[in-house]
Amino acid sequence: MTITVGSQAFLNPQSPGHWTTRPTTAQEWEQRAYEVAEILAVDAAERDRANQTPYAEVALLKDSGLTTLLGPTEHGGGGQEWSTAFRVVRAVSTADGSIGHLLGYHYQWNFVPRFIGTPEQAARFEAEVARDNLFLAGAINSRDKDVVITDKGDHLVFNGKKFFATGSRVSDLTCLEGVIEGTGTHVFAMVPSQQAGLTPMNNWDNMGQRLTESGGMFIENIHVPWEDALGFVDGEFRSTPYGTMQIPTGQLVMGSFWLGIARGALNETVKYTLTNGKPWGGYEHTYDEPSVIDTIGDLTAKLWAAEALVDQVAQENVEIHRDPAALTERGRGEHKIRTAAVKSRADEVALEITNRIFEVSRARSTATKYGFDRFWRNVRTHTVHDPVAYQRRELGRYQLCNEVPEPGWYS
Repeated sequence: MTITVGSQAFLNPQSPGHWTTRPTTAQEWEQRAYEVAEILAVDAAERDRANQTPYAEVALLKDSGLTTLLGPTEHGGGGQEWSTAFRVVRAVSTADGSIGHLLGYHYQWNFVPRFIGTPEQAARFEAEVARDNLFLAGAINSRDKDVVITDKGDHLVFNGKKFFATGSRVSDLTCLEGVIEGTGTHVFAMVPSQQAGLTPMNNWDNMGQRLTESGGMFIENIHVPWEDALGFVDGEFRSTPYGTMQIPTGQLVMGSFWLGIARGALNETVKYTLTNGKPWGGYEHTYDEPSVIDTIGDLTAKLWAAEALVDQVAQENVEIHRDPAALTERGRGEHKIRTAAVKSRADEVALEITNRIFEVSRARSTATKYGFDRFWRNVRTHTVHDPVAYQRRELGRYQLCNEVPEPGWYS
């Protein structure tokens, strides 16, 4: 499954997949994710350097079936819960943080109609996505106020731009967001990505997460019927506490792929040390050095603890998704506090691991051919998505004053 670009071999989106069966259990889905990771790992460093649009990688996700994980089984989906999705994202990210990022965001957008839409909208959308194996992205950023929606009576027209439109260029559907002109009313809608009027700026040239296509997008005269305005009934938006679950669920997605990247970095360091390590201090093998043993043990303990926290909070997340109507504002706030803890801990652990691996692998491992720097670059790029200090502040207010955050774009 390769295609040559220049002097490098890359995944080929036209090549047939080798999977002939679809997983049915959570364990089988996680195993499938590791099979995908094994393929991605072969040329991960080369693809990172090439910085090319990940058409082949998205085709691989589709071919593996991972894109259908959360979809209803009656329409060809995997029928899995979010706890499995988080672990799948973590697994894929061990090999390629960009692709784990795109997959995690795909799962989030897959659930947006269920979070904020009507039951009819959610059922229609989820059936279509599972049946046609669609890949999803979003052009949403609350810090951009540049998308204006004009109400034309029976439909809405979106115009403007978004600074970030992660994955839209390689997606089938894009979630758009804007504000109705002259009001403070936000509208979310799923639209076909490959249409005139949605124009990628092709300006993503950052140090990390290079294959996420996270550049901006111009939005020009995109028509959306009112029936596709998520959560609106007769022109009025129906809000519920569950409708704000996108943020805490998204924080678990982020923590999952950060820790996946960290696990990938640690795995590669262990492998490198066993095969290429050059010992110091008179030891015959690098893996006999006390400092190496201590560092690997320290980083492993921190990673395992952070992963355990994600798994625990992920199960709490699953319970909420099982009974959305039972969610109260207080319950949502307390869950958000728990995901803030996940984000805070995953941020710190992933940065430490991806930085400190070089204390073990040492000077020769900094050669470009290994690309070990990509692990830190990827984590550092995305962990500044929104300042983690604000997550810790929520935790502090909760402990000191028993306050939970009011739902917002980042809270």
